[in-house]
Amino acid sequence: MSTTVSLALAIACYLGIFAFIIAEIRHQHAAKPKHLRSLLIPALLFHGAGLAFQFIDGGQILLSFFKVPSLLVWLINIIILISSLRKPTLNVLLLVSPMSVIAIACTLLFGGDEQSLQLNTATSIHILLSLLAYSLLTIATMQALLLAYQNHQLRSKQIGGMVRLLPPLQTMEALLFELLWVGFVLLSISILTGTFFVQVDPEQALAHKVFFSIASWLIYATLLFGRHYKGWRGNTAIRFTLGGFIALMLAYFGSKLVVELIL
Repeated sequence: MSTTVSLALAIACYLGIFAFIIAEIRHQHAAKPKHLRSLLIPALLFHGAGLAFQFIDGGQILLSFFKVPSLLVWLINIIILISSLRKPTLNVLLLVSPMSVIAIACTLLFGGDEQSLQLNTATSIHILLSLLAYSLLTIATMQALLLAYQNHQLRSKQIGGMVRLLPPLQTMEALLFELLWVGFVLLSISILTGTFFVQVDPEQALAHKVFFSIASWLIYATLLFGRHYKGWRGNTAIRFTLGGFIALMLAYFGSKLVVELIL
């Protein structure tokens, strides 16, 4: 099976997930976890098969602006699948499944300059931690968006539609901060490993990447400090979550956008 066919089948599965969730919402039914998992597992298998041939070349990993998001959403969906066994994380597939389709489609439609990265123990650990941190904080952002919608609808006294199918507000908020805490810890370790153990080409302009990474870390740290000591929640938590995510995405994708597509 070719890479293109595998990724096309993955797109079909993700579209099926999105269509199934929308259909269940219209019928005022909560999508059953076992049905969503039965669609998500083949999507991950097809997606993973397509990625395997795109990224790995001998002892090197090939990176480009349009390939990395595809890898990231694959990892995000894996985390959602695993965590759904204990937590109500499958709700975010409403937002993540179309995001997955877009990410895969971009890898099929657009090219970009390939950057090869030699794999060693330190680099591999840094990449893995970074991807896990990005994935968990992306899921937290999707959770924050659902929480914002739920909060707005409840304040407007509109409790029909999708709001009835979501877990209680307290459960949604508790899950958001669990994701933020784990993502923040992984981001912290990722920044430390990148600083001390990963060798960087001195010709690469990384000042803005470092700036936005630290800015993201400070935003998340402020939010978690405020949550623990001042009980921050609701719109404050949502705004900080979105701000941290924007800074985090600018740290990585902003630098790749400038280097690969603009310069």
